[in-house]
Amino acid sequence: MLTTTPLPTRLSLVRPEAGPHWIDSAWWPHSRDLTDELPILLASLNHRWGRITRVTVHTEMWPACPRRMPFTDRVVHINRSGADGSRHKICLLSYGVGRCDLLVVAPDTPPAEARRLMAGAARHSDSE
Repeated sequence: MLTTTPLPTRLSLVRPEAGPHWIDSAWWPHSRDLTDELPILLASLNHRWGRITRVTVHTEMWPACPRRMPFTDRVVHINRSGADGSRHKICLLSYGVGRCDLLVVAPDTPPAEARRLMAGAARHSDSE
């Protein structure tokens, strides 16, 4: 029997003590399949953002995605947006904690450029 291991989450978090900022993290998913990518992301953020119940994604970045998705003990509702300026962002809402905005580095971005973007988002969180 063939089993697969999920790929690691490529995530760069802004330090909580960084103060007010527009972007909380940068995320470099492995594909544009939100059904595969979102559970891994949510599991990686669970310790920091808790019970994420709503996600807003951009239609162009995630061409096919469900309206809701089961995750552990809850259902995560997924909203799609085509708003200008939000193509490379994903918004996560956690009841009682608030909002988490992530810069999404496209999966097909060359590795050196993706690492630069992720490091820049973590260092210069107020620049987005």
